[in-house]
Amino acid sequence: MKLSQFRFKLPTDRIAQYPAPFRDECRLMVLHSKSGVIEHRDHFYDILEYFDDKDVFVFNDTKVFPARLEGNKEKTGAKIEVFLLRELNQEHRLWDVLVEPARKIRIGNKLYFGESESMVAEVIDNTTSRGRTLRFLYDGPHEEFKEALYALGEAPLPKHIITRKATPEDMEDFQCVFARHEGAVTAPTSGLHFSKNLLKRMEIKGIEMAFVTLHCGLGNFREIDVEDLSKHKMESEEMHVDAEACRLVNAAKTSGHHVCAVGTTVQRALETAIGADKCLKEFDGWTNKFIYPPYTFGVADCMVANFYLPYSTLLMIACAFGDYELVMKAYKEALRDSRYRFGTYGDAMLIMND
Repeated sequence: MKLSQFRFKLPTDRIAQYPAPFRDECRLMVLHSKSGVIEHRDHFYDILEYFDDKDVFVFNDTKVFPARLEGNKEKTGAKIEVFLLRELNQEHRLWDVLVEPARKIRIGNKLYFGESESMVAEVIDNTTSRGRTLRFLYDGPHEEFKEALYALGEAPLPKHIITRKATPEDMEDFQCVFARHEGAVTAPTSGLHFSKNLLKRMEIKGIEMAFVTLHCGLGNFREIDVEDLSKHKMESEEMHVDAEACRLVNAAKTSGHHVCAVGTTVQRALETAIGADKCLKEFDGWTNKFIYPPYTFGVADCMVANFYLPYSTLLMIACAFGDYELVMKAYKEALRDSRYRFGTYGDAMLIMND
């Protein structure tokens, strides 16, 4: 497959700027990959009609933190955007970050954050052309520091998807209701459609819920700069699969029940942790797995996806799972129907491979 095969014209007004008023009331398109049938459902909560007792949904329970900060450079006062990626060292308050504009930042520069410039950071290393290592100059307990730092941040909405400024409400909207383990700088967006009420209805119906953790990084939204997809390298992301998730998934597979991967990050986690015997194994480490057509999946037989943007690695995973021709046909139908919305806060797709 070539990058150009994932091109389609997406009008900017079809990219959702805000989530649906209620998480589980976005539109849902259902693809049956074997028959080629495409269904259109008015509400995401209709997804329950496709699953029964002992089927398993696998969720990514990573938790997004307010990673985008606005600061000022010492002396000049120039505005600098700092995007927190991950904490490198608790004791020394070291963080791996991206800065914009990068050309203005050098080792030794100090950056000030907050209206009273209460938070100060010093640049101590250049890791990439845009990346830096910052040391935050803060005296006090680590938890107090994290609380003060996060109070200065805002929801890290993807810039090339969401063009407006983030609001305080976005930090809640951009978080899955089942999020538990902090570490993501972008949400596993397919999980955003699940409300607490819908999860309760799933539980009542006897549907099992398994959780894996993959801390979603910005690599999911980076542009691919090669036409030959075999030459593209994904950025590594931290992930964990525990024994309980393995038990639930493997039991469902053995008994012939559905295993539904909620989103592309779950698909990557499952395919990273699958063993030679096609069973899910415990995993604690990092993955840079890149999935694109053709690809044979070994764990899930259903998938919840969003309507992704052109050229994205997310679209490639959906096409690999649901059949390239069928998924692209479905996208053409969605583009013809003005009710469908694309992107992070857009509508959902259920792909059934049974």
